[in-house]
Formats: sequence, C-alpha cells, structure tokens
Amino acid sequence: MKEIIKGFLSFQQNVFPERKDLFKSLASNQNPKALFISCSDSRLVPELVTQQEPGQLFVIRNAGNIVPSFGPEPGGVSATIEYAVVALGVSEIIICGHSNCGAMKAIAECSCMDTMPAVEHWLRYADAARAVVENKKYDTPEIKLTEMVKENVIAQLHNIKTHPSVAVALRKGSLRLHGWVYDIESGKIMALTKGGDEFVSLSDNPETCFE
Repeated sequence: MKEIIKGFLSFQQNVFPERKDLFKSLASNQNPKALFISCSDSRLVPELVTQQEPGQLFVIRNAGNIVPSFGPEPGGVSATIEYAVVALGVSEIIICGHSNCGAMKAIAECSCMDTMPAVEHWLRYADAARAVVENKKYDTPEIKLTEMVKENVIAQLHNIKTHPSVAVALRKGSLRLHGWVYDIESGKIMALTKGGDEFVSLSDNPETCFE
C-alpha cells in the first residue's frame, strides 16, 4: 500500500502539473472512440499497450475478458457496453485476451474451483470456447492454453453481438469489432481476421478487424 500511495504522490506532484490542461479538458466531458474489453490480469494494461491518453479508451476489465450474452437480467458488463455504444458512441470495440491467462488455464486444465464458486460460475460464459478446445488434441498443455485464449476471444465476440446496442450499430455500419491476443513476453498482438478464420500479426496487418 505504501508503494501505491507513493505512486499517487508522484503523480500529483510531478505528472499532473505537466498534464494539467489535459485533465482540465476532461473534467466535464469524455469522448473515447474505443471500448477495450480485457482481462483483469495485472500484466495487461490497456492504456500502456495501446499508448492511449486518459479519455481515449473506455475500459472493461474482468477475469477472462468475458462478455456474457445479452439476457433478461443484464449485469455490469452489459450495461457498460450499452453505455459505451449508445451514450458515448464508440466506433471500435476490442476484446483482448492475453498469454498465460489464469482464467483460461483453469478452464483448459479443468481445475477444481470449489473454493471459488463465483469464479466457476463466471467462467461458464466461456463454455463455447471450452467445447471447441476439448474437441481437439494438443501436443502440450501450453499449446492447449494458447488455443483456449484464442477461442475465448472468438466466443466473446459472438456473445457481444447478441447485445441490442451492438447489433444495431453493426447493422448501421457505425461500429467495428476486433479480437486481439496480447503476448506478455514479446509485446506482440495477434488480431483475428474478418469472419474469424485466423489470427495474424497486428503489426503486419494493422487494418485487420473481425467485423
């Protein structure tokens, strides 16, 4: 906790004064162009990876970068997506998984989660990805985990399309969907191609989008 407070004090004394005009402009308004949905993992920081300033990304973070399908009792993720699309008018939505994801590892290894019932229930929203992965054979657990991370991104992209606000924006052509997988060790991002056929290097294919 001391390090966290020390960091805040450094921000207040050194960073904020230099960026005072930026924060003044953001004090009463925000106009982000993208919604970034990622895992809560401490090793993935959306603003750092994408080098975006405050006010440029609207962010949802949770275990496993999960997006529940829209239902009769929408929760916080659904409400945040709806607000981003309808109220803020974001034109891009990125769902970003990452290497060595603990949530996906728990699914891939069929780990016992009796002591974490809320987590176990939450990860059921990745059942479609698990079904696809379990239907194949893998040479190593590491390869299986990598595929689980990728399939989960694909599954969550399909889930988000069930949200009315997203469906309307997609039909109007005012919204694009992106599926990414960030590799922590190399800093590289693999992006899902149109229609979800494969993941390719984002650096080599910067215009790639899922839909």
